[in-house]
Amino acid sequence: MKRRTLLATLLLAAAGPAPAALSPQDQADLVRIRDYLNAIHTLKARFLQVAPDGSTSQGTAWLQRPGRMRFQYDPPSPLLLVAGHGLVVYYDRELRQVTNIPLGATPLGLLLRADITLSGDVTVTGFQREPGLIQATLVRTASPGDGSLTLVFADQPLALRQWTVLDGQRRETRVTLYDVELGGSFDQDMFTLVDPKDFPGQDKYFH
Repeated sequence: MKRRTLLATLLLAAAGPAPAALSPQDQADLVRIRDYLNAIHTLKARFLQVAPDGSTSQGTAWLQRPGRMRFQYDPPSPLLLVAGHGLVVYYDRELRQVTNIPLGATPLGLLLRADITLSGDVTVTGFQREPGLIQATLVRTASPGDGSLTLVFADQPLALRQWTVLDGQRRETRVTLYDVELGGSFDQDMFTLVDPKDFPGQDKYFH
């Protein structure tokens, strides 16, 4: 019995992620979502984050496509997240610890791609519509085990309001955006994070 279960698991993994059953209206909405996301080049917003352990934190987020993001957490949080140059970098001020993760190995990387697609190498595994809201869950077709990204949009007009990242260990982080500002330009130093142990005082955006 265990062998049959293992075989079934392997066969399901080989088949890839199961796509959501989409109606013509769902497919039309996905086209709207794709076009909306691709039209976003820069975004600044306040955020409320709920961590996997249920703790909450707030801060300011900057997003610049392709490939750049910064999450500046309000005190007393010691955390800082910077995405750029193909990496997601986490910095803990209290521990003086820097963690680097390839952007392409994180579900969040789907949102920062130069050309956001919702088919082919990306599979839509879930789609829901509620009054005034649309929700879509995405995974990388070739590596669904990396986790999923669920995007929540206000509808009419379409606007990104929240995302939830479910990582490869099934840990969920939810980010809600408010006071969203689209457009503008950012200092590119915001998206380059040097290791403070190696270059003390060299990153003006560490605080």
